[in-house]
Amino acid sequence: MFPLLFGILLGLLQTANTTAQPQVQRRELFVASDPGTQIFVREVFADPANPTRTAIVLVHGARVPGVASFDLPVPGGSLAADLAMRGLDVFIMDVRGYGRSSRPAEMDAPPDTHAPLVRSAEVARDIAAVVNSIHQQRPAARIVVFGWATGGQWASYYASRRPENLSALIVLNSLYRGAGKHDLIGRGSDLEDPAHPGHFNTAVCGAYRWNPANSLLRPWDHSVPDEDKSLWRDPAVAEAYVYEALASDPKAASQTPPAFRSPCGAMEDSFYLATGRQLWDASLITVPTLVIASERDFWSRPEDRNNLMDDLVHARKTKLVTIPGANHFVHLERPGHGRDILIKEIIAFTEAD
Repeated sequence: MFPLLFGILLGLLQTANTTAQPQVQRRELFVASDPGTQIFVREVFADPANPTRTAIVLVHGARVPGVASFDLPVPGGSLAADLAMRGLDVFIMDVRGYGRSSRPAEMDAPPDTHAPLVRSAEVARDIAAVVNSIHQQRPAARIVVFGWATGGQWASYYASRRPENLSALIVLNSLYRGAGKHDLIGRGSDLEDPAHPGHFNTAVCGAYRWNPANSLLRPWDHSVPDEDKSLWRDPAVAEAYVYEALASDPKAASQTPPAFRSPCGAMEDSFYLATGRQLWDASLITVPTLVIASERDFWSRPEDRNNLMDDLVHARKTKLVTIPGANHFVHLERPGHGRDILIKEIIAFTEAD
């Protein structure tokens, strides 16, 4: 029953997407990263005969892979399509361990048998593989990397090491460095090892974790102040988000209820950032950098974005934008709740330099 329902829903979503966005096209490929590691990439573009001068790589966050985060097949659910229709060539990637990219062999073992998988240094190599592939195909292209939440942390880590390969960096709702209280993932949260204060709790998130459907909408629901969540997000977008996240893992149907796997390295890195450690130095980033924050974000804090802006001393240009009233999922919500501002800021920043 589970695969059948998914198949029916996918058909409906694809039909809706074809009707709503006939100009946008897609092609998929795999890019080699470390030996034995293949990175899935979906390119979203409007005019195959005239590729644009600017390519943007979208990097997902800690749990949900690229397509489910940025290219839902329903109207208003694809940031990638909206950017493509405004003149960008968009490349959505799945970090190793996520979606259709290679998964570490340890993800087939019980999660408590290995340390958290897929840390920032590995992700930086995956981003490098995608960026290098675009450079090889289109040597004259300007390449921008955009990251949401942990994706912004990963993108910044990469940009601090290979700034010469980028034209710009854009981060949305990301941690950087802060010692203030963080109820979700900081000190005193369930991610702190009670026996070793200041250490990550691998009993909660081991090598990887299983994510059921209700774990996706619960934080989103809490972020919306209205009892009627449809005032902020289209129910079709929320349904597609859950569906695509579950569909990203071929083992999802093996769990009761269905659930998908995500590596825990992202959560370990985020825990240390939330407790005051610094995993990269923004002073090494030289490209123009746009830092975007939702006013109601539960992941990043004002001190994260302020410290990041303070440390971007060698970036050729910087800009900080706070989207009033918006929350963590701003790119999936209705235009009146910040999505329109987000898209406008991305386009303006990529065109300005």
